[in-house]
Amino acid sequence: MKPILILGFIGQAFFSMRFLVQWMASERAGKSVIPLSFWIFSIIGSSFLLIYAIYRKDPVFILGQAPNLFIYTRNLYLIKKERLAGGSDAS
Repeated sequence: MKPILILGFIGQAFFSMRFLVQWMASERAGKSVIPLSFWIFSIIGSSFLLIYAIYRKDPVFILGQAPNLFIYTRNLYLIKKERLAGGSDAS
C-alpha cells in the first residue's frame, strides 16, 4: 500500500475518532458536550486529509478540508482563552 494511502486512512481514522469521543463524553455527562479531544482529533484528522487531498490534487476535497483547520484551531484558541479567564465550561 502506498504511504499516501496510509496517510489518508490514518487521517480518516482520526477524523472519525472525534465523533466517538464526543459521543462517549456526552453519554458520561448525560448531556451533549464537546470535549477538548474532539477538537484535537479534528485538527489531526483534517490536517492529514488535507495533505492527502493536496497530493491527489482534488480541489473539491481540498476546499472541503482547508477551512476546517481554521475553525478547529479557532475553537481551541477560544477554549484556552476561556480557561485562562477562569471559565470552567470548557472540557
